[in-house]
Amino acid sequence: MLFSLANLSYWIFLSIGIVLFLLVIISGGGDDDIELEAELDADSDLDFESAGDGDGEFNSLQFLAWLGFGKAPLILLLAVDFSIWGVTGWILNVFVGNSIGEIPTRLFGLGGLILVTSFIISIILGSLIANPLGKIFASFGEDASSNRLVGCLGIVNSKSVPYEGNNQIAQADVLDPARNLVTIPICLPSWAKIIPQNGEEILIIEQTKNYYLAILSQGEDRNTWQNH
Repeated sequence: MLFSLANLSYWIFLSIGIVLFLLVIISGGGDDDIELEAELDADSDLDFESAGDGDGEFNSLQFLAWLGFGKAPLILLLAVDFSIWGVTGWILNVFVGNSIGEIPTRLFGLGGLILVTSFIISIILGSLIANPLGKIFASFGEDASSNRLVGCLGIVNSKSVPYEGNNQIAQADVLDPARNLVTIPICLPSWAKIIPQNGEEILIIEQTKNYYLAILSQGEDRNTWQNH
């Protein structure tokens, strides 16, 4: 029953998912987010109750955000959803087929129930998987030699940031212009007066061969850098 033609629809879904994954890889991680992303991110901290302001109105943007739209490139989200739909439907079809002696094929019957159930599972799992998976794909497509991070903000995840030239570096998580979270090595320029500590926000001001120079995002050092 595993390779029965009754599973053809799920093979098609799985094939579509694989093709979309290949397109994501070829395109370098699917950096182009859909236009709804800004609105969805803005609404993501709201709950359904506040969205309607008491008038019972349903917030469609929040629902789309829950489905994963705006949290990962659309092509990647579809690749995940179709792949999971194909695999889940295939497994359920075979399991039920082995239980009753034949694979259910009636759309308005057990076959339709499996189709809908596998679709719901794919939507739920897809919304959970697409975002972290998008970060993994994006990391493969990063251009480490570019200056795209200069001017971006980040958070120090080392104990503190050492000064350049003392053979030590720290690490920071930085959100690049394409909204990819990147972990990079950083040092403090020799003229800086304030040493950023763990968890503090920093500003990337320059790229060197082996690390980036960073300063505290707010304060005296930033003013010095801007007026330099």
